[in-house]
Amino acid sequence: MSKNISADDIRKSVEDNDVRFLRLAFTDVNGTTKSVEVPTSQLDKVLKNDIRFDGSSIEGFVRIEESDMVLHPDLSTWMILPWDTEDAKIGRLICDVYKTNGEPFEGDPRNNLKRVIKEMKAMGFSTFDIGFEAEFHLFKMGENGEWTTEVPDHASYFDMTSDDEGARCRRDIVETLEKIDFEVEAAHHEVGEGQQEIDFKFDDALTTADRVQTFKMVVRTIARKHGLVATFMAKPLEGAAGNGMHTNMSLFKDGKNVFYDKDGEYHLSKTALYFLNGILEHARAITAIANPTVNSYKRLIPGFEAPVYISWATKNRSPLVRIPDADEIGTRLEMRSADPMANPYLLLAAVLKAGLDGIKQEKMPMEPITSNVFEMSEEERAKRGIKPLPSTLHNAIKAFKEDKLMEETLGDHLTHSFIESKEYEWAQYNQSVSDWERKMYINY
Repeated sequence: MSKNISADDIRKSVEDNDVRFLRLAFTDVNGTTKSVEVPTSQLDKVLKNDIRFDGSSIEGFVRIEESDMVLHPDLSTWMILPWDTEDAKIGRLICDVYKTNGEPFEGDPRNNLKRVIKEMKAMGFSTFDIGFEAEFHLFKMGENGEWTTEVPDHASYFDMTSDDEGARCRRDIVETLEKIDFEVEAAHHEVGEGQQEIDFKFDDALTTADRVQTFKMVVRTIARKHGLVATFMAKPLEGAAGNGMHTNMSLFKDGKNVFYDKDGEYHLSKTALYFLNGILEHARAITAIANPTVNSYKRLIPGFEAPVYISWATKNRSPLVRIPDADEIGTRLEMRSADPMANPYLLLAAVLKAGLDGIKQEKMPMEPITSNVFEMSEEERAKRGIKPLPSTLHNAIKAFKEDKLMEETLGDHLTHSFIESKEYEWAQYNQSVSDWERKMYINY
């Protein structure tokens, strides 16, 4: 859960650690972390929510005529960046974005997640706990600091690689994360060459979304120290495993996991099954948020571990949602489709809203899938009610537009900004000409 840190705690930390600059971070509609950096002479203004910035230059924020935005730091997110700088130490605070009239800015993804969490609490639940498994690739850096696709290792899943640069970098990332109070549960090589996974302890949705943004910053920064480039791109290498961000979810009320029922089939409560059905019902629209780029759909193809069809299972790993074996506290739903290019605040708002809608509707999900869904015929999938996920960003955005609940989830401002950004991306992609096309068609 969030740490209880006061303004005086931050003042003391700044003084004791000779912090010279404050980085005030927030997130745009596409999940990119932005920041305003001020000297510590402005600390009082920061703590009084009195730092402003021009929102018109941020993707999906506001027009020039209504550009002023105000940053409200969440004091519980205070940290001193855990790497040495030539000049001075830098403190970081994650902020909510507000309008000048004192109202939360509806185009801020973090504010939006807090709004959906408030709806959850109004239904009587206490916390929505999340565990993310965000995979990434490490590539060697070129002579001029540019990215390449040359991998630093040729290992595979869980290989014991102690000497290669990828393994050394991964260990350095873990040590850095532990310095800033991450509880790292596992770190290992993934299936693809150069592919890594580091798992940190689950927590409430807002804290976990914040940590994903911090995690990405740490991974990229430490990689560069090792002469490597880290990418969370969904499918950086053709014909190789892509990067997923499996999303483990559980819902709590008064400290008890309401997804667990010792007498229920699969030890799942009716609440869990209703929540699951909500996710399955809105899965096509959620895909636009969970897989938000053109590249995302090069991962969602048969033949790899990423799901392609809307279904669920217990031990089977081919469907969209899996129920891992777990004790009472760990009983959860694992959605396997999302990739780490997703905006974590929008993603968690979407799955929570869909799940809560499922609880309201009280509908049971389809029967779980016990066989490999990829090996079924189209007729068998249709008979079982198994529909495909969208196969392109264009189709995902169409599904998103048709789902009124998802538009309610993001609200008018974020919905408009998100669709506009993604349709522009799709249009750019359609106008591009790839090397593959030239090789295929140059002699026609």
